[in-house]
Amino acid sequence: MFESLSDRLHDVFKQLRGHGRLTEENIQEALREVRMALLEADVNFKVAKEFVATVAEKAIGQEVVGSLAPGQQVVKVVHDQLVELLGGQTATLNLSGRQPVVIMMVGLQGSGKTTTSGKLAKLLQGKGRKPYLVPADVYRPAAIDQLTILGKSLGVEVHPSSTDQDPVAICRQAVHAAQSGGYDTLIIDTAGRLHVDQELMGELARIKDAVEPAEILFVADAMTGQDAVTVAEKFNLDLAISGVVLTKMDGDARGGAALSIKKVTQRPIKFVGMGEGLDALEPFHPDRVASRILGMGDVLTLIEKAEAAVDKDKAEKLAKKLKKEGFSLEDFLEQIQQIKKMGSLEQIMGMIPGMSRIKQLKDMPKPDEKELVKVEAVINSMTIKERRNHAILNANRRTRIAKGSGTTVQDVNKVIKSYTEMLKMMKQMSGKPGGLGAFVGGPKKKKRPKGLFR
Repeated sequence: MFESLSDRLHDVFKQLRGHGRLTEENIQEALREVRMALLEADVNFKVAKEFVATVAEKAIGQEVVGSLAPGQQVVKVVHDQLVELLGGQTATLNLSGRQPVVIMMVGLQGSGKTTTSGKLAKLLQGKGRKPYLVPADVYRPAAIDQLTILGKSLGVEVHPSSTDQDPVAICRQAVHAAQSGGYDTLIIDTAGRLHVDQELMGELARIKDAVEPAEILFVADAMTGQDAVTVAEKFNLDLAISGVVLTKMDGDARGGAALSIKKVTQRPIKFVGMGEGLDALEPFHPDRVASRILGMGDVLTLIEKAEAAVDKDKAEKLAKKLKKEGFSLEDFLEQIQQIKKMGSLEQIMGMIPGMSRIKQLKDMPKPDEKELVKVEAVINSMTIKERRNHAILNANRRTRIAKGSGTTVQDVNKVIKSYTEMLKMMKQMSGKPGGLGAFVGGPKKKKRPKGLFR
């Protein structure tokens, strides 16, 4: 999402190289470009102006710290201010107090409230919570059915609502049902409109008074840019929201909503939607997002995704197998499937420090998800004997595999070449401390940030 802004900022900082001291002249020149970059990214005008003024105040006349070059010093100041602009600390959900904890999902129609309600239920399930989904949108066709289907796919109980009921009555009944059923978290999917109106806000205020939610999360489509910020401000004035969820953060929007919404509403972004899957809701970490904007990557998130994707039991078995039998095409396929669980290749590359600069090289091919699908198809078209011994893959076998997988012989040859190159790499890594273990067993445990829920 922040690719364009990241590129512009990199060019700005590049201009500062060669200066021995940060002066008002060279800083102001650079910050004019920073301000333009923020405005082009659809950041609120007042937010951009204040951000640049704060950076200028902290950067002008500063001595270069340690071994940092002037350009790096400005990057540090900008990074710190970006973290502050995005919220400073990682915001947590308030799940303490009276049980069941009530979470209201509010926002305009089409922002993704219903799907996000399901995603949040799955996330809380993974934290040991017992969520109860409440469809309170009696106006949008099939809204109740949509949440019911999501609940069934997740194994989460959904309150039996109907379109002829009053939304406030539904929510009251749901609280009693959750208490008697032993559910500790109530997630209410409220109605939305195509625009903000008094009828909508009045209904939401009545629901709020009736159930006294611990959290009111405003769900906004990040693709709508400044419109999302304006609507969030209105919802906050009327309902006193506790946080924001930005959906479609994996899209190609300019990122203005994410950079403006905390400053305008004084409410933190708590979660972001990073895809269509029900597991694609992630906590929002301001420091990590700031690092990604400045091309520094996001290693912590990459580690967390890897740990979530890697099956530890399978990894241990594979490590033992490698010592005895080697790395077969079956194992190669399993590793590819685990990579796919971590998200899109572009997302993964964006988390690697420096990768944003490499991607700009003219000859650098863009990651193609179809290639992984092709690799899976090729290996799945092989017999068990062929997967376990690639040496028997002669011309006739490769032709048969190509026909069976809907690919070409050249594609089959590419897969075999990729596999053999990985095999060579793993042989080189064997014997080195932590070599193969780190490769197939996932990253070693690292100190994690404080919990996301309190």
